[in-house]
Amino acid sequence: MKQVIALLTASILGGLIALGGFFLLSDAPQPELSFPDHHAKKVNNLNTSSGTGFNVPFDFSEAAEKATPVVVHISAKANGNKANIQQSDKSNPFRQFFENPLFNYDMPQQGTGSGVIYSQDGYIITNNHVVEFADKIEVTTFDKKTYSAQVVGTYPESDLAVLKIDARNLPTLRMANSDEAKIGEWVLAVGNPLELESTVTAGIISAKGRDIDIIQKNSAIESFIQTDAAVNPGNSGGALVDAYGRLLGINTAIATRTGYFQGYSFAIPINLALKIVDDIIENGSYERGFLGINIADLEEGDVEILGLENAQGVLVANVVDGGAAQYAGVIPNDVIIEVDNKKVKASPELLEAIGGLKAGDQVVLTVRRKAKVITIPVKLKAAN
Repeated sequence: MKQVIALLTASILGGLIALGGFFLLSDAPQPELSFPDHHAKKVNNLNTSSGTGFNVPFDFSEAAEKATPVVVHISAKANGNKANIQQSDKSNPFRQFFENPLFNYDMPQQGTGSGVIYSQDGYIITNNHVVEFADKIEVTTFDKKTYSAQVVGTYPESDLAVLKIDARNLPTLRMANSDEAKIGEWVLAVGNPLELESTVTAGIISAKGRDIDIIQKNSAIESFIQTDAAVNPGNSGGALVDAYGRLLGINTAIATRTGYFQGYSFAIPINLALKIVDDIIENGSYERGFLGINIADLEEGDVEILGLENAQGVLVANVVDGGAAQYAGVIPNDVIIEVDNKKVKASPELLEAIGGLKAGDQVVLTVRRKAKVITIPVKLKAAN
């Protein structure tokens, strides 16, 4: 009997201790539950005042507010003769952006696209394929004002065009440094897809330096920023902006089997675009500088044959007789690994680095020649 009483007493005491501990702990501050906010230091416009009690990790409203007034709607129209030429060009890779079963060879061709206001006095950047067929171009700004636009100049090799409207005090964007853009970084595509004006979509940079063989021109410059922000016909020439609302690129193309967005879009890096655009505005055209080499991407077998450390770089297949590279001392089988101290891993990166330079500009190539690494200054020449 004494043993039973002892066990009962121990049980009661244990229960009282546990109950007391519960009340003591219940007064201690509890940890606050929230979603991880690992972007807080990078993106300043965070909205943490949601009525749901959860922290919202992203709010692109500030970036969108900056970008949408700077993106314009472009309406381009061709007369019958030009429309016939464009309609008959089945090989045009941008044809899908203007396909319409209602068009026929007796009617004017029409297309719409987007553009980005570059200067307060009315210079606008867009894609060449948006306006190349047109006789009449109209630009409608965010505040619904419509202007007649003139083509200042184009550079089809990078699918860029510059328009001019008679306007003043237009809004503009700050420029990002597209060289520093990182894979995984958030971006917004702003444009007028499918006649839906001032549309903003979001995604990330999924790759850089993409060559997709869409510009069917000799010496084409393709080193696109690839994103998964939704882009459709009508977005061409619109803005790709970063999370701060800075202009990062010019939306140009999509990867598609249907003519509509299927997951990937491509933009011209703004660092490349501005070098061309500034020259067009100043001179009416762009006189590109050339190295005078034929190039190829390195393959696995080249590493051992050429005595390389890895397959990163661009192989000089041959040099053009009398070209800038030959004059400077570049020889076949040199491997270009840097341009002006900027690493070059593949052909699109070399094309981007050189493609934005003019005849007469000097660059310093870092090349691997067998076991040696040497630097070669090269003064670029115009195309022969």
